[in-house]
Amino acid sequence: MVQIPEKTDPKSEAFKAGYKNICEIGKERIRRAGNKIKADNPLTTTELDIGFRVFKLDTTNMKDVYYSPEELTQDDLFESNIKEDRTDLDLFFGCILDLGLPLSLPHTSEEIDGCTIHDYNNGDLLACFNENIPRSVFEFMAKKMSKRLEAGETKKLRVVFKDSGFKEAEDRINTEEIFKLYAPGTSVKVI
Repeated sequence: MVQIPEKTDPKSEAFKAGYKNICEIGKERIRRAGNKIKADNPLTTTELDIGFRVFKLDTTNMKDVYYSPEELTQDDLFESNIKEDRTDLDLFFGCILDLGLPLSLPHTSEEIDGCTIHDYNNGDLLACFNENIPRSVFEFMAKKMSKRLEAGETKKLRVVFKDSGFKEAEDRINTEEIFKLYAPGTSVKVI
């Protein structure tokens, strides 16, 4: 469902009930419909997931960075191209969209050695956007991908990191080698 956040009329019953825009009315209707389905069919809907996600259209997560060669300095090479106000989830769902994957599939997160690992559809895509990620996290992610391959997975598996996730340049190379060792064929993307 797509909805423009059209304001409700201040004189309307919806506005008086606290719904400031049409989107809020739509979300409430979806909640009520899910609850009604579960209430009307208690024996067959105990495991029914009636949750939903709400996304808000925004600009890209990346800064518009344009330098001519004479303007570029050594320090500019190490500047992050990610907008400062973006969260891990902004980056994660941005990657999902960039890869052309559906937003409707499951997403979970877990903490490993102080880093948050986002998991899309049980390992189709893993992402970690922390700074200075320890080797143990890269190995954990690669081993998780390895289990998918051992189970006969034929889909393309992907991992995504921020460039600043690597302490040193050689860490990036070592990470790619870790994935080649544990989960060959996994696509490693750095944003």
